[in-house]
Amino acid sequence: MKYRNVGKSGLKVSEIAVGSWMTDLGGGEKVKVAEDVIRQAYDSGVNFFDCADGYSGGEAEKFLGRILRDYPRNSYVVSSKVFFPTGRGANDWGLSRKHIFENIDRSLKNFGLDYLDLYYCHRFDKTTPMEETLRALSDLVAQGKILYYGVSEEWGAARLMEAQKIIDKYNLYPMTVIQPQYHMMDRYIEHEIVDVCEKFGIGITPFSPLAQGLLTGKYKKGQPYPEGSRATHQADKQINNLLTDENLDKVEKLTKIAEELGTNMSVLALAWILRKDIVSSVIIGASKPEQLHNNLAASGFVIPQDALDEIEKILGFSKFERHVG
Repeated sequence: MKYRNVGKSGLKVSEIAVGSWMTDLGGGEKVKVAEDVIRQAYDSGVNFFDCADGYSGGEAEKFLGRILRDYPRNSYVVSSKVFFPTGRGANDWGLSRKHIFENIDRSLKNFGLDYLDLYYCHRFDKTTPMEETLRALSDLVAQGKILYYGVSEEWGAARLMEAQKIIDKYNLYPMTVIQPQYHMMDRYIEHEIVDVCEKFGIGITPFSPLAQGLLTGKYKKGQPYPEGSRATHQADKQINNLLTDENLDKVEKLTKIAEELGTNMSVLALAWILRKDIVSSVIIGASKPEQLHNNLAASGFVIPQDALDEIEKILGFSKFERHVG
């Protein structure tokens, strides 16, 4: 396993992180498998574990905290997030100072920890002044309850620039990280967000790097969905919306490149994201230990330039630029 700094900070995280968004805690055997994945990830060198207060109503934080308690605190990095409702009260959601302060205590209690390494704003809160949110997060750093903070994709490039002005004006602790969705089929952060992050030294920790399973190569054009796959049961149908003929044709071509490089589609997709130095870690979800072991092979896997050029032709992405005259 290789490690990278989170932005310009001194914090080092494994190139592959394990997230808890899709962790299934709905039964004894499923919980056992989920625990095995976390422990095997740790034993394989993964030191970054991502979570959120809203995952399974706080149960995901308790589950992850129970497992990590068996390991030295200095040996892992754990994150959580704040925004979504944790109760029915008017102040039980959002990014107000009140909710952030109350929610960090709730998360720390769930984890059984004294501090979190990374703390993200899960969404953007239009009802709270940005200055209030940033001051609250900076104060949590000063109090030692969190070490670094970041935001989600919803903040966008313009909001990141506005946040930086506020941070500079009031000499607040800096923003360290952003967690956007980013994968071969969704490259919107390359239009502006990547440039902003590189300018200010903000690390990127993408989620959904395999496009919810599309980029594993298990879905084939004209064939039934694999039994038990996310496309057969996921309530919000996000993966189903990605399973277009155009995308499946691209995956088929990309799979051939992976095979020529002696690897598989999942490893290629993860290594492709890690081609950018500003990416600190890629957050994966693994429902089985064998999925985990396969994905870990992406750390340190270098895609040759000629293959990268061929991938660009297949993906057909163009960065937005407006020319006048």
